[in-house]
Amino acid sequence: MVSKDQAIGGLIFIVCVVIAIFYLVTLFYPQWLNVLNIQPDNGVVQFWVIAVPVFVAFVAVMAIGAWIGWTMATTPPPKPIEEITSEIEKKEETTPPTSEEPKPPEEAVEEKKVERKKKS
Repeated sequence: MVSKDQAIGGLIFIVCVVIAIFYLVTLFYPQWLNVLNIQPDNGVVQFWVIAVPVFVAFVAVMAIGAWIGWTMATTPPPKPIEEITSEIEKKEETTPPTSEEPKPPEEAVEEKKVERKKKS
């Protein structure tokens, strides 16, 4: 059985192949459009077959560039590394060292189980 993602992928593949074939045939043999009752007019069809994908690609690239610019313009700058390290050093100075050693994970789990039993 084919999963939903595989079916969508197969559909996308078929659509792309059909469009590519339509594009190539129209670019190099525009007379086939007579079958669809479209009269090719001395290279006008070939111009539009080139112009439309170039226009779409140009607009897509400009949209991506605009999105990147907007993101950069609205994102606050990060803190300088010196400021971050000084904050870490201040925290280390203000927190007293703990005399109690951390428990191994097994003992901590057992202690939590005991606490749960006492509560219930």
